[in-house]
Amino acid sequence: MSRLYVTTKRLEALKHGLVGRDWMVLATLDRVRLATTGQLERLCFNDVSPRRVRQCLASLAERGVITRLARPVGGARAGSAGHVYTLDVAGSRLLHPDRTPRRPDDPGRRLQAHSLAVTELYVRLVEADRTPELDLRDFTAEPVCWRPFAGAYGRSILKPDATVVTRQGRFEDRWFIEVDRATEGLAVIASKCEQYRRYWQTGTEQARFDIFPRVLWVVPDEHRKEAIVGVLGRQPTVSWPLFVVALFDDAVPRIAQGAHV
Repeated sequence: MSRLYVTTKRLEALKHGLVGRDWMVLATLDRVRLATTGQLERLCFNDVSPRRVRQCLASLAERGVITRLARPVGGARAGSAGHVYTLDVAGSRLLHPDRTPRRPDDPGRRLQAHSLAVTELYVRLVEADRTPELDLRDFTAEPVCWRPFAGAYGRSILKPDATVVTRQGRFEDRWFIEVDRATEGLAVIASKCEQYRRYWQTGTEQARFDIFPRVLWVVPDEHRKEAIVGVLGRQPTVSWPLFVVALFDDAVPRIAQGAHV
């Protein structure tokens, strides 16, 4: 059971009881919000037995720094690898002592599936970063990666699922990531593309980083890829170079190719 109030004395005791891997788990959940046991194992425990991983996560949950959601993924066959974790109140307080913590709640099946897909992309990027394939410099998930801006239509907020920064020799590549699970209508996709175009036209991002990130739509299958390519083709031609589409399994190799390709 999550506790909304955690005393300072309790936080100090928790802080001194956490070891390096514990902090890695907290930092990961702070970055991506939700992660399965299997994803946390790949990110934080790649040299530890699955049993030890389960014990560590159970211990963190018992101490109230993380919490396990009621709805696992993958059904009974997934076993403990399908359990889903998020930060609990104490974990949030430990990482961000100046913020007002919120009790974790059930995000709903659709939002949970989408969040875990974003996490999976992050996991794959980190795994690629452990090889010569990719030099990952930053991955920022929502809402931290959101971009408020003012344009011709008033104030707005561009809400990518994540931003990614990689290194290519002496240069950095920047990406806005849209993880599409074929749950949104094509009109919604078109509207989001228009919003990216309007944000690009403000020059705000270019003023900060000297370049506008490439927008990568990550899709589940070829049918959805064709549909989104069709939407992009109906956008003003000036915005065509902003967008690229890749299947989920091809997303990391596509990012590794570089944003200029």
